[in-house]
Amino acid sequence: MASRVSRRLAAITESATLAVDAKAKALKAAGRPVIGFGAGEPDFPTPDYIVEAAVAACRDARWHRYTPAAGLPELREAVAAKTLRDSGYEAKASQVLITNGGKQALYNTFAALLDPGDEAILPAPYWTTYPEAIKLAGGTPVIVDTDEASGYRATVEQLEAARTPRTKLLVFVSPSNPTGAVYTPEQVAAIGRWAAEHGIWVVTDEIYEHLVYGDAQFASMPVLVPEIADTCVIVNGVAKTYAMTGWRVGWMIGPDDVIKAAGNLQSHATSNVANVSQVAALAAVSGDLAAVDEMKVAFDRRRRLIVDLLSAIPGVDCPTPEGAFYVYPSVKGVLGKDIRGQRPASSADLAGLILDEAEVAVVPGEAFGTPGYLRLSYATSDADIVEGVGRIAALLGEAR
Repeated sequence: MASRVSRRLAAITESATLAVDAKAKALKAAGRPVIGFGAGEPDFPTPDYIVEAAVAACRDARWHRYTPAAGLPELREAVAAKTLRDSGYEAKASQVLITNGGKQALYNTFAALLDPGDEAILPAPYWTTYPEAIKLAGGTPVIVDTDEASGYRATVEQLEAARTPRTKLLVFVSPSNPTGAVYTPEQVAAIGRWAAEHGIWVVTDEIYEHLVYGDAQFASMPVLVPEIADTCVIVNGVAKTYAMTGWRVGWMIGPDDVIKAAGNLQSHATSNVANVSQVAALAAVSGDLAAVDEMKVAFDRRRRLIVDLLSAIPGVDCPTPEGAFYVYPSVKGVLGKDIRGQRPASSADLAGLILDEAEVAVVPGEAFGTPGYLRLSYATSDADIVEGVGRIAALLGEAR
C-alpha cells in the first residue's frame, strides 16, 4: 500500500526546539511549575513604537489588500539602508526579498541554489532547520563537527577536508545558534577567501548580528571579502534584534538572479508577507537600536550568571558564549551515571530525565547534530535561571 504521506515530507524531523517549548508550555498550562530554557526568543515585549505602527496600519485600508510578493518597496529600501548602517554591506533594494521570517528566507535560498546531488557544508552544532531545508531543496548536508575545544568554530582546514566536486555552498552562522560562538573578523575573512577561491556560495545567517558581548565583534563576510558578493546570500530578520519573533518578518539579500528566482517561488508559496507585520518591521529597521542595547545589558548579565551556575555542576563543562542568547554545555561527564534509578545514555535521555524529575525544559544536543550537549536559552528572567539551573544542579548532584 502506498504511503499516505510523501517520502519527502515524511523524512522531515520535527523541530526539536519548538517541540520542547510546546511541551513545557503544555505542562505549565496544566499547572506544573516548569521552567523552560527551550525557546529561542527574547523575553521582552516588542518596543511600543513598533506596536503603534502596526496598530495604525490595521486601520489603514491600504494594508488590507495584496501588496508585492517581494515585499513593500519602502521596506526593501529600509532593509538595504539598515544593512549598510549596521554591517557596512551595500545592496540595492532590488536585491532584498522580504520573507515570512528567517526560516522562509532560508528555504527560499536553498531552493534557489541547490539541485539534487549538490552538497551544502554545514558546521555542527547547527540550528535544527538548516539540514531539513537543505534536504527539502534536494541538497545533501555535509556535516563538519566542532566542539568546545575550538570554541565551536570550524576551521578552513576542516571545511577544505569536507569539500568535494559536488560542494555548492557553505552555511555560515556567527553569532551561532545553538552555541553562542562568534568568529573573529580574521576567521570570517579566511573562510570567505577560501569560499571565493573555490567558487563556493556562502549562505550567511546574520540574525544575531547585534547580540555580541565583551570583546567579541560581529563581522559580515561579504564586507570583509567583497569578491564573494556575487556568490553570497545574507539571511536576517527583525525577530531577535527587536523582540519580534511572532511577527514573522525576515529577508534575504543576494544577487539579482537569485532574488528574482526566490521571489518567483514566494509568489506561488505565500504571496506577500502580512502587511501589518511589514509596516511594523519598517518602523523597527528605520529606528535606532536603543531597544536591543537595553536587551543586551540583561542578556549579558544572564549570560554570566548561567555560565557560573552551570560550571559549578560536576560533570558539566560550559564554555562562555560570546553572542546570541544560548549556552551549550557538554554533559558527557554525567551520561551513563545512575540518577534516581535511571542511567541516561544520551543527552536526549538526560533532557527527558531533567524535564520529568526537575521540571526544567532543555534541548538535547541531538537536535543540533552533536549528542552529549544541552542547549539552554538565557532569554528568560534571572530568577528563572537561578531556580531552573538550581533544580538541574540538585538532580545531577545525585549522579553516582
